[in-house]
Amino acid sequence: MNDEIPVVFVVDDEKAVRKSLARLIKSVGLNVQTFSSAREFLESDPSDSPSCLVLDVRMPGLSGLDLQNELDNVGYNIPIIFITGYGDIPMSVRTMKRGATDFLIKPVNEQDLLDAIHRAIEKDKQTRRERGEIRAIQQRVDSLTPREREVFSLVVTGMLNKQIAHDLGMSEKTVKVHRSRVMDKMQAGSLAELVKLALKVGIV
Repeated sequence: MNDEIPVVFVVDDEKAVRKSLARLIKSVGLNVQTFSSAREFLESDPSDSPSCLVLDVRMPGLSGLDLQNELDNVGYNIPIIFITGYGDIPMSVRTMKRGATDFLIKPVNEQDLLDAIHRAIEKDKQTRRERGEIRAIQQRVDSLTPREREVFSLVVTGMLNKQIAHDLGMSEKTVKVHRSRVMDKMQAGSLAELVKLALKVGIV
């Protein structure tokens, strides 16, 4: 897990707003990077630290909503806090449905923004932990032989050894051997635990 200080990306076309937000965010010990446009942010090299994006809705060129769409399209999952002077309820609902964590109206209350930033960063940390866990489970799955993978996929459906043996055309004793190896390689102490691992990587 990355232990670097979290970074907050601020995208706003108003220089005074960028400076004000950067000063506020730095005051609570967080790193901050500011961008004057959505395009400038897209062309940047994003930090690998836990992070969130504070994004103005209305900007020349690509709007904040356009940037949210672009990030969705490339699979860049970062918590977004929208800020705007022109917000309305339908717009806020639309952005939240697409994954934004907060929608704040300018002038933004400083404490409300800091609270939203901390929530967004915690969400990003949790997402990173979950992705790391899934990668580790997938590595265990990848260590299985093709036959062990077949047995694994049937075991987690609740099939009995004799049913699996019939399905795969092997002896029940051979199924037991493969099943034991699957449990060992997947580091599962029980069938219930094995099912949970399978669910996390989409095998069930």
